Amino acid sequence: MFDTLAALAMLWAAAFSAGDPVPYETVVAADPVVAVSSDNANDGEAVAPELTAEQAALMAEDPDWSAKASLYHAGGGGATGNDSLGCRPIPMRTLATDPRVIPRRTKLFIRETVGMRMQDGTIHDGYWYASDTGGAIRGQRVDLYTGHGRGSMQPVLRFNQRNLTITEVGRFDGCPPAWESASN
Repeated sequence: MFDTLAALAMLWAAAFSAGDPVPYETVVAADPVVAVSSDNANDGEAVAPELTAEQAALMAEDPDWSAKASLYHAGGGGATGNDSLGCRPIPMRTLATDPRVIPRRTKLFIRETVGMRMQDGTIHDGYWYASDTGGAIRGQRVDLYTGHGRGSMQPVLRFNQRNLTITEVGRFDGCPPAWESASN
């Protein structure tokens, strides 16, 4: 299955190599592997989730930043330990920024990640938390924390080295919230 996805990703990149990020719904609609997968054959709403009023407003407004994304994970030469706030990074929630561009403790909305199906079958709501920094994160760049091991990168692999649209939603105190309370 991975070879099929990799081949499709290379074909997609060759066909649409220029410019802006491609909306998630467009990628899913064009992906025959996802379209016929038994994992999501009966859950059409999961691909295009019903947006909350806040999410719909954030999708409609102009973003605050456009930043090139890269990915990082724990283990196997990836990130280890805590983030730059001293917190345990939360997979698919924590991101590293250049604090001169996006300050730490900023709650962010990344519209391209809304509706993204993650490995456990849940659907991403688009909210991320700037709680880490990195030596290679300079200027208009973000580094998305995916979890433990290279396999954790699969849901967001298509965003690697692509520009994402980012909107500031607010600030947070302490450590980034876990999944159960993140979008509240």
